[in-house]
Amino acid sequence: MTKIAILGANGRLGRVVARAFIDAGYDVRTVTRSGKVPTELKGATAVAGDALDRDALIRATQGVDIIFNGLNPIYTDWGKCLPMAENVMAACWANGALHLTPGNVYNFGSPIPAVIWEDTPFHPTTEKGRIRIAMEELFRREADAGRVRTILLRSGDFFGGTGSGSWFDLIVAAKMNRGIYTAPGPVDLVHEWAYLPDMAKAFVGLARNLDKLGSYEALNFPGHAVTDLEIKAAAEKALGRTLKLTSMPWWVLRAGSPFVAMWREIVSMSYLRFEPHRLASPRLEGIIGPIPHTPLETAVADALNDIGIATIAAVDSQKAA
Repeated sequence: MTKIAILGANGRLGRVVARAFIDAGYDVRTVTRSGKVPTELKGATAVAGDALDRDALIRATQGVDIIFNGLNPIYTDWGKCLPMAENVMAACWANGALHLTPGNVYNFGSPIPAVIWEDTPFHPTTEKGRIRIAMEELFRREADAGRVRTILLRSGDFFGGTGSGSWFDLIVAAKMNRGIYTAPGPVDLVHEWAYLPDMAKAFVGLARNLDKLGSYEALNFPGHAVTDLEIKAAAEKALGRTLKLTSMPWWVLRAGSPFVAMWREIVSMSYLRFEPHRLASPRLEGIIGPIPHTPLETAVADALNDIGIATIAAVDSQKAA
């Protein structure tokens, strides 16, 4: 049985990816600082390991075939990203493990291309974009040197899965229990979203089709390129009621950004909410087959249930039980 270690298994992405690999029959090891496995990951083996401690990370991943790198420090701690990436490379090399990792669209800067292809040039205009490029350059160097094979899957903003920390739960759905939809930007602007259960299945598909992949691959995951009006309509259908539309108060964050570190980091990436963009891939389907794609209405309803906002279907199910 193929063994995979999930780094960052307490995070939203790590949990969903771990679940997908458990369901696909893999031997899953969750690696977290605490060594405790999330309750929804029954069937996984929990191991303690700090990604900033290289020796500890090598020990925690000993004997695995694949390391999934779901590490993602909070915005104000992105200085840790490159040291973590270097330690992950060391763990992969020490164990002869394949490196699976997500990517994002920060690399492309502002103005961001309306359509991002796998050969779209990088043009970083923020520190986070430069950090992401430095990480990906590290991965490519390790692959070119024949030390670590990396498969990267690039996506937009996450939604779906338990936990917190995404734009969907922190902003868009934060006030839905009070009947309010909060748009982070212009409501008719196309924005790239990744429904995590779909993306996790794509990672499983890549792990099953390594014979079609090179030593370094950076692929796009076309998820839901939709507007806030479309998400709002899907949420209203799931909830069975009309939502009042309001906008995120960017002026407050901009005014306070000199004094609040997190606000400053969020404002630095605000162009993503005001410039339309979507991901396209001419390659992914040829590698894994049909790209997993849950219909928007279903994905939004399930994502709301995941964060504790009861939909009509969930209420009806409880009544029936």
